[in-house]
Amino acid sequence: MSRAIQRNSMPRVEDGENGTWKQNLHNGSSGISHFRNEKSRTKTGDIEEHTKEVKAVNTFRQTLIANNLLPETLDDYHMMLRYLKTSNYDIEDTKKMWINMLKWRREFGADSILEDFEFNELEQVQEYFLQGYHGTDKEGRPVYIEILGQVDPKKLMKVTTIERYVKYYVQEYERTLAIRFPACSIAAGRCVASSTSIIDVQGVGLWNLTKPVIELLRRLQQINTNYPDTLHQMFIINTTPGFKMLWNMIQSFLEPKSKSKIQVLGTKFKSTLLEIIDACELPDFLGGSCNCADKGGCMRFNKGPWLDPHVLKVISSGKSKDCNSRLDSTTEEIAHDSRQCSSLEEALVHINRSSKSTALVSDHLATVECKH
Repeated sequence: MSRAIQRNSMPRVEDGENGTWKQNLHNGSSGISHFRNEKSRTKTGDIEEHTKEVKAVNTFRQTLIANNLLPETLDDYHMMLRYLKTSNYDIEDTKKMWINMLKWRREFGADSILEDFEFNELEQVQEYFLQGYHGTDKEGRPVYIEILGQVDPKKLMKVTTIERYVKYYVQEYERTLAIRFPACSIAAGRCVASSTSIIDVQGVGLWNLTKPVIELLRRLQQINTNYPDTLHQMFIINTTPGFKMLWNMIQSFLEPKSKSKIQVLGTKFKSTLLEIIDACELPDFLGGSCNCADKGGCMRFNKGPWLDPHVLKVISSGKSKDCNSRLDSTTEEIAHDSRQCSSLEEALVHINRSSKSTALVSDHLATVECKH
């Protein structure tokens, strides 16, 4: 079992606390057979692209093994695919990135940070920097929200330090890879390996860009290079003329690929967000219908499938490992067998099963039910 699944720092929940999630424990269906939200997977080109990805990951994985660069805890199909995509599938460039990542993980202590680090000042930090995960988008990805306009840098640095916040930042990345993505994969019935972010910048201007903030931004961007392609899309909302000047400076910290995933909106953002996120998953102050009144408010609840005890049980048992599994078939076998399938959908099912790139948790498929 992967060490990422064995980690002990899962959210504490009570066995009877089901939230808005239901388990279909005996329906005998596999998440892979549910092609909801997978319309793009209905073209022959998508099969060819997927086969190309499988072949690239398999080649890269064998390269890492031959060079003794693949720890068991990082033997993850989607992690390797993210690195390959970042370097445009150049094996040597990807290998260099991978080596740098391994060096950073050793020096930073990322492998054990979920167990070793306690961010005891989180409640105090949230008084001056409100941020966190809340719900999922319509594709099942976790949604991360920051209320950047309310940040008070001076007071923030009185309750924590840059070093400790950076550790917390890395810990949350590790928690997302180890718990949130697997939980969302189980709930969605498909592999989820990226997130959606909403950044509220109302009131933000150049005056917010203090020396500590600049240093923190620089450090966080350095960290981001070790977690490539985990952002699906970002919405920056409530932009003002003051923020536009600041945005020109912030962009210097971003990689071109990251910038392409960012959509800068003004104050008329609600319809755009509701196209991506169901109202019951979106906080009411962002145009949704959720308020988590009995949980201290949306930004303090950490709502999501990662809190469901049944989902956590599947993760801790290792049954969700299929979403993050090593390859066990050659690309040629996969391509040949998929061509024998009688339909396009059947071929996609076969390819996904062979590469184990989709969450196959047939006995524990969770489906979301919105409370209105």
